[in-house]
Order: sequence, then structure tokens, then C-alpha cells
Amino acid sequence: MLRFSGVFAGLLSSGFLGCLAFSEASAQAAADPFRAWLEFRPRWEAADQDGVRPAEALTVRTRLGFETRAWKDLSATLEFEDVRSLYGNYNDAVPPAEPYAVIADPEVTEVNLAQLVWKPAEAFSATLGRQRINLDDQRFVGGAAWRQDEQTFDALRLDYAAGPVQASYAYVDRVNRIFGDDLDWDSNTHMANLRVSPGPSLELTGFAYLMDFEDGGAPVSNATYGARMTGVIAQSGRKLAYAASLARQTDYGGNPVSYEARYAAAELTLSDGPVAGRLGWERLGAGDGGAFQTPLATGHAFNGFADVFLTTPRDGLDDIYVGASYTSALALGPILKPAVSLTWHDFSAERTGADLGTELDLTTTFALSGDLSGVVKLARYNGAGGLSDRTRFWLGFTWKAWQ
Repeated sequence: MLRFSGVFAGLLSSGFLGCLAFSEASAQAAADPFRAWLEFRPRWEAADQDGVRPAEALTVRTRLGFETRAWKDLSATLEFEDVRSLYGNYNDAVPPAEPYAVIADPEVTEVNLAQLVWKPAEAFSATLGRQRINLDDQRFVGGAAWRQDEQTFDALRLDYAAGPVQASYAYVDRVNRIFGDDLDWDSNTHMANLRVSPGPSLELTGFAYLMDFEDGGAPVSNATYGARMTGVIAQSGRKLAYAASLARQTDYGGNPVSYEARYAAAELTLSDGPVAGRLGWERLGAGDGGAFQTPLATGHAFNGFADVFLTTPRDGLDDIYVGASYTSALALGPILKPAVSLTWHDFSAERTGADLGTELDLTTTFALSGDLSGVVKLARYNGAGGLSDRTRFWLGFTWKAWQ
């Protein structure tokens, strides 16, 4: 199995520096041989959960990145990331566990991106190195970008897009998870995704994700095959967006547990100008031996912001949710483009129908300038079925400057 860390990282850095040197040498011929960015994301999070001490954390994420322009069909990206805790008492989810509620933002300094991209034709590209991989709605593969330490992948990825067809394949050698280097997973994972757009209001996607993890990831190694349908129907200024997914999952690779489980989801979103309403249902089924799991998903975006169900319960999960949102094009003093959304979830066990509680999520986003934005979020989970009540609150800002 290939290993992208160590020597590989050195090779990538050398390749990047080589591209950068070329860019500097060609500065007179190209007005912008490369671009750079600097980002700060301070955030305060508070978590209150029955049975453990309340937690709070003031953290700040800093990123510094560079990207070269294409030269002989090659370009390079390098991004450094640092997460610091400025104040608080919390369990950062990295052993040893602290006696507080979990706020999964450990301190870490790392290379977040280190990739070379070869694009010999408009329809094809190949990406090698540490990179972001966000597939479809990120229900199965994503960057978990809500946490301060983003999930990235050491991988070789091939992309093809021409006309109505988009296809991607990735081999993942290592998963750089949100908990820092000590809890990353070595991987022998294959990801294939094929999307076809037969009409202006319909997209059909088929996917196969064969995930095999070493070390602590072995119990969630799985093979998932599925299909997804999405589209938007517009009439008289109103839009109806729809999405539906089906998938089947079995144990795979080093997983010591033999099981089979099913997944299904459906969602409708009706929007009229700045107002939108959403109704959805998601089922992560329970089969003989285990339940449907999504170890590489952007889990925070699904099944409630309180993060109660990042791991699917043994009896599976049914999530029925309804939400509404409003986005304003007006400015409220210094606040630009304010938006608010409210979502209510009703959870139950798929196998037994047992009540697993309800949750109410509130999100407000806004901009203070073109470079500065903010977010306020509140999640209140009312537990049932042995699960404890939880409340989470976030206040955060992101400032990003580009060269």
C-alpha cells in the first residue's frame, strides 16, 4: 500500500517549491504567477450535556495558503493550518478524555493541503496529494469543515467532465481526520462517483465507496453502493428542489463484524424569493450485525447540530425533519445579507421504532464586509431512549484575505 506521509510530503513540497520558483522566474511574463490567502476563524462554543460537566472553548484557526498558476498543465497548492485554544475547559475528543462535554477542536498544527494538479485537457484532471474531497451532499464523503481542523485526504483523484457526464475516482491512502495526527486513519479506500444530467431539472448519480481503514478505523470499514437523484423545478418565480438517495452497505476489508444495512433519504425544498421551507426524511438502517455508518461524512450537517448521532445507534436511525429559512438582500446597519434558518428533528430507532428524542436547531449567518462573515448557531436536543439532553451554542467569525 502506498503511504503519502513522510517522504511523499517532502516530494510534494519540493514540487510545490519548483512550481513556485518557476512562477517567480516568470513574474514579468505573467501578472499573477500565484495567489496567496490568509484566514482567521475565531469561535466560541459552549456545550451543556446531562451527566458531564458543561464545557466552553474559545478557539482560533489560522490558515496560510499558496496556489500557483498552471504551467505546462501543472499547478500546485500548499496550505498550512493551526488551531489554538485561547480559553476554556472541554473534552477535545483526543485521549485522555477530560470530564467535560465534547467540543472536538483539539490544538493542532499541520499541512492541510499539499497537492499537485495535472490538467492536460479541459475535460480531465488528476490531483495527487493532500486534498479536499467533497462528494455530492457530503453524506458519505466530505471535509467536516464545521470543525476547526478540517478533514482532508492523502489521495490520487481523477476527474472527468464533458457535457452531461461527470465522473470521479479516488484512491485514498490516508484520512487526516478532525482530531489531529494521532487519530488519523491509514486507508486502502476506493471511491467512484458517476453523475449524469439527462435534462435541465434532473441529475442522476451512482456511487461506490469501498472504505478499508487500519488501526482504530477497522470497525467502520465498509462497502457502500448507492444512487442519488436531484433536481429543481421552477415555475412563476417559485422553485421546488428535490433529492432522493438509496444505498446498501456491507462490511469490507478489515472490519471484524459481518453485517448488511440499508440507507434511504428523501427531501423537498420549496422556495419563493427569500423564503424557503424544507421537509425531509432519512433512514440509516439496522441489519444483522450492525447499522449503516458514514465514517467519512460531514456528519455535523445531518441529524441535528447537537451531534448526538454521528455514530448510528445499533438499532438504526429514522430522522424526520422540517425547516424554514429566510435570506435578506437588505443591509441592517453594518450587517449584510443576514439569513436565518430553523429546523426541527424527530428521531426514532429504525428497527424498533423506539423514541430517540427531538431537536431544534437555529442558525443565523451574516456578513460585515466582503472579507468578514459571522455565524450564530443554537442546538437543543431533548433526549429519550437513554440519551441525555444537550444544548450547544456557537458564535464565530471568519476573516479571509486574498492576494
